Amino acid sequence: MFTEQRTNATANTLATTALALVMAAALAGCAKDRMTTGSISRSTPATVAGMSAPQLNDAANALGRAYARKPKDKSTALRYATVLQMDGRVDQSLAVMRKAAIDHPSDRDVLAAYGKALAAAGELQPALDAVRRAQTPEYPDWRLLSAEGAILDQLGDKDSARALYRKALALQPGESSILSNMGMSYLLEGDLDSAETHMRQAAEASGADSRVRQNLALIVGLKGRFDEAERIARQELSPEQAEANVAYLRSILSQQNAWSQLSDDNKKKRN
Repeated sequence: MFTEQRTNATANTLATTALALVMAAALAGCAKDRMTTGSISRSTPATVAGMSAPQLNDAANALGRAYARKPKDKSTALRYATVLQMDGRVDQSLAVMRKAAIDHPSDRDVLAAYGKALAAAGELQPALDAVRRAQTPEYPDWRLLSAEGAILDQLGDKDSARALYRKALALQPGESSILSNMGMSYLLEGDLDSAETHMRQAAEASGADSRVRQNLALIVGLKGRFDEAERIARQELSPEQAEANVAYLRSILSQQNAWSQLSDDNKKKRN
């Protein structure tokens, strides 16, 4: 849940719509049938992101059995928690990572994954603490910088968040996930032009995944370019899913009378 306090009614509408649509896009992406390679035991986050809902469920069951046999095995715990989170079992994923953090209290990878699991469960301050503990200032990890920025954005500290994204980009120029986080930061502020600029860069970057392109479709739709938003969404979703997402976006903006407000806000920012 986003916790930033806002006095602008349009920003409130935007943040609520953004969160709902991003979650809907993620679920729709999971439901899309895709072929994946590699065994469950070697699944990477990128591979997991391409699994269909039945595949995720099968992977979670297989990894659950492996985890039951070796609950202190770091790699099994990390893979199991990742699949659980992608399958929507956020609380269970957090439980796995909480135990892993107890078993491996100084392991950087475990602390980083624990922080992300905490953030996914809405426990933002503990998530921030875990991610910062995982970081090594003398040899910073760009992934942890970006993750810390995303947590700070949800806590409402957008300036600190964007400073971290810039540091992460200095270490990993053109990285899609960092640019995507930057785009979402501007989206939550209600700055649609800056959000689109960064999210389009993220979508065009090497390694961009479905979730980035769905976020771009969301932003384009929020700017009123619904046909373009649907075309972008169709790259990953079925025509029916893409149309449903855009229809939902239209209905939200219509119900809230938000489209005219968003247009007015963008015109003011250009003047």
